[in-house]
Amino acid sequence: MSSLRHRGPRRVEPAGSRYDRAAQRSAATVIEEYSTSFGWASRLLHEPVRTHVRSLYALVRIADEIVDDPALSLGADARRQLLDELERETAQAVDRGRSANLVVHAFAVAARRHGIDQELIAPFFASMRADLEVSEHDPASLAQYVHGSAEVVGLMCLRVFVGGDQAAYARLRVPAQSLGSAFQKVNFLRDLAEDHDQLGRSYFPGLDPEDFGDGERDRLLDEIDAELGLAATAIPQLPPSSRRAVAAAHAFYRALSQRLRATPAAQIRRARVRVPDHQKARILARVMIGGRA
Repeated sequence: MSSLRHRGPRRVEPAGSRYDRAAQRSAATVIEEYSTSFGWASRLLHEPVRTHVRSLYALVRIADEIVDDPALSLGADARRQLLDELERETAQAVDRGRSANLVVHAFAVAARRHGIDQELIAPFFASMRADLEVSEHDPASLAQYVHGSAEVVGLMCLRVFVGGDQAAYARLRVPAQSLGSAFQKVNFLRDLAEDHDQLGRSYFPGLDPEDFGDGERDRLLDEIDAELGLAATAIPQLPPSSRRAVAAAHAFYRALSQRLRATPAAQIRRARVRVPDHQKARILARVMIGGRA
């Protein structure tokens, strides 16, 4: 992999103040600490796209940790208060262009530069808040949750990918939402045991984890694979600065979907299924040399 790494795009430092760059490095540290598939794929983004996308995802990660971190010995009300404070601070930073919280500041730099506003930010925090309030979803609440927790994140990234090209954003909006939705639903299926047993949540309407069978697994994966298929049609239309990274992320989740389909439902119910690092490395190598993932 070392020889391939040198063939990647030359690093170009994003413009901004010293404080901006310090905040962006802090966001990158968050991504390296928490992310796996995203961290691998994001290395294929050209600069400054890579920095801005990592800045978006770092805030997403921080919000998710407030809601889910088992080491945070706080109840739902205290977590909700922290989340509300983070949302207010984020809105103020996007408005003012400054925050004393480095991760929030990095997000605000990216948001202000790429026109990411409350249309995308508010639904995200609403979905994070839902995790503290909703234990079982119906079809309507699931659609709303997936939109806020995943689709809008895909749209934030798309804003960065296309820059100020509004026609491209409009053309690629639906596939970007489909990709975010597919990623989230794969995560729901992969984390079925943890979500139910540790967090007390059930995302898929009507699914009883105690009676989860292969037919239900395949029905969910058919829906996921259809969304991945729609998303794949848009990847060649992305700018070169993001195309390979999105192709790699798509391939990682396609591989996870395939692995889940090959895993008995009873096993998915008991343990987390993952794509091994050596398979991710092969996928990444194929994408880097321009082959099919």
